[in-house]
Amino acid sequence: MRQLLQTNDPVLISFIESLLKGNDIAVVVLDQNMSVLEGSIGVLQRRIMVPDDNFPQACRILREADLGEWLKRDDTQ
Repeated sequence: MRQLLQTNDPVLISFIESLLKGNDIAVVVLDQNMSVLEGSIGVLQRRIMVPDDNFPQACRILREADLGEWLKRDDTQ
């Protein structure tokens, strides 16, 4: 699995999950339950992960949806 992006915006997370799942790309959101530890103030960012094989396609889909600015900068393709 590779990290596609990280954010604490629940609407963005939901939209990206829907967008990728609609293109048959498995999505895992890590750190969702950390809000219990942080007191639900939204400080800790959630990580959106996709399978290594689907990473280039997921990046392309996000760019086409005008969400390329959210991609993790150090390893985007």
